[in-house]
Amino acid sequence: VQLQASGGGLVQAGGSLGLSCAASGRAFRTYSVAWFRQAPGKEREFVAAFTWFGNTYYPDSAKGRFTISRDNVKNTVNLQMNSLKPEDTAVYYCAAGTVYTREPGGYDYWGQGTQVTVSS
Repeated sequence: VQLQASGGGLVQAGGSLGLSCAASGRAFRTYSVAWFRQAPGKEREFVAAFTWFGNTYYPDSAKGRFTISRDNVKNTVNLQMNSLKPEDTAVYYCAAGTVYTREPGGYDYWGQGTQVTVSS
């Protein structure tokens, strides 16, 4: 599976931004997919996941603000981010793997990352 993330940019605090991840490979629907983010000097952090069996998961920092969705026909995974805060500033990565986990090491495939900057 190859992943290509897009949609990052600069937004003011309180604004919204949508990220998209396009996947190649016919077995996409059998993978759990997730978004992670990494700010400078920090570890890669779990943001959202959509499992192959249809469940979604978020950390407390994203609940109520971020929404992950997937389209198994178009092979895409999207992350809608609302009420953005300066602390959401990071490089965002999409990932795919055979199991659901909140640990980045559990995913086999990664997109190249897209920068999200939230100004105060």
